[in-house]
Amino acid sequence: MKNICLVIPTLQPGGMERVMSELAGHFCQKSNLEVHLILYDSNPIIFYSIPENLVIHKPKSRFKNRLRFIYSLGRLYFLRQVVLRIEPDAILSFGEYWNSFVLLALLGLKYPVFVSDRCRPDKHLGFYHQSLRRILYRRAAGIIFQTSKAREFFKNLEKRVPNKVIGNPIREISTNQELIKENIVLTVGRLIPSKNHDKLIKSFVKLNKSGWKLIIIGGDAFKMTMMNDLKNMVRELEAEDKVILTGNISDVDKFYLMSRIFVTASESEGFPNVIGEAMSAGLPVVAFDCTAGPSELITDGEDGFLIPLYNYTLLEQKLMLLMNDPDLRDRIGFKAMKRIKKFSVEEIGEKYYSFIMSDK
Repeated sequence: MKNICLVIPTLQPGGMERVMSELAGHFCQKSNLEVHLILYDSNPIIFYSIPENLVIHKPKSRFKNRLRFIYSLGRLYFLRQVVLRIEPDAILSFGEYWNSFVLLALLGLKYPVFVSDRCRPDKHLGFYHQSLRRILYRRAAGIIFQTSKAREFFKNLEKRVPNKVIGNPIREISTNQELIKENIVLTVGRLIPSKNHDKLIKSFVKLNKSGWKLIIIGGDAFKMTMMNDLKNMVRELEAEDKVILTGNISDVDKFYLMSRIFVTASESEGFPNVIGEAMSAGLPVVAFDCTAGPSELITDGEDGFLIPLYNYTLLEQKLMLLMNDPDLRDRIGFKAMKRIKKFSVEEIGEKYYSFIMSDK
């Protein structure tokens, strides 16, 4: 029996957390493999569904921020002791701010640690985290990049450490459900400034397309209160009947299948899972062509539209084009659904497994 240990701070709603839960589900289907998941955040939660045979490890002590340094040392000790007890054949860690923490906790141990950043590749993490990453990533057994553009930002590092580009697994959205399509433009994502929900709302209201709604699925990020700000904006624009903010919901698939168009005005992505899910549901996607991510999924004009960053005028034009042309929506959506199959959970899961278990 072989062991894999997955390490992530928490499984709260978010892109990297969803990917980790998908990989856990894929690995847990293997008969000769025992899969462990270590959660070590100050208050780890499990939002996503996970297999019954996944072994969960969480710290028993509550994290006290007023004694942050001491309790952080406690988390380092917790990680190290759990790994020593599991004796894994491979460890997979997610999180640009957290991978260094994991590598530091496991310094000197024989178990191979594979790391993957999940943010946009050119994101500056600050002097402290940048320095830690530069020093500690060299000790990793391997680095997994989400996109080829991400690997370009680590040219010096990748020459020293085995690495591989592996996209995110995109879950298949079943289109067999009998849901009636509505004139909905959908967007999904946490309510954070880089997603530009405020500007997207203004653009949609400006179009003033009769009979269409913009539905925004996503809740506030930690210590942010953008939901109230956006609701106030919608009221000021007198657009309560045109723009709906749902908050976090578990049944996102229903909205993918009810909608006709997917849009995202995000200016920063690592690998946009929601674009892939929308394509899997057969939706034409309109997205900003930010540094990395959307261009890995979308071929402009064929299975979606890539918009130069911050060009809201062109974004509005493409939205209106799609709203006015049902045949174009169907053609692009069909091509999108076919293209995204190469990112199936099975294919991506096996790429991860082959890379981290290649010598086992």
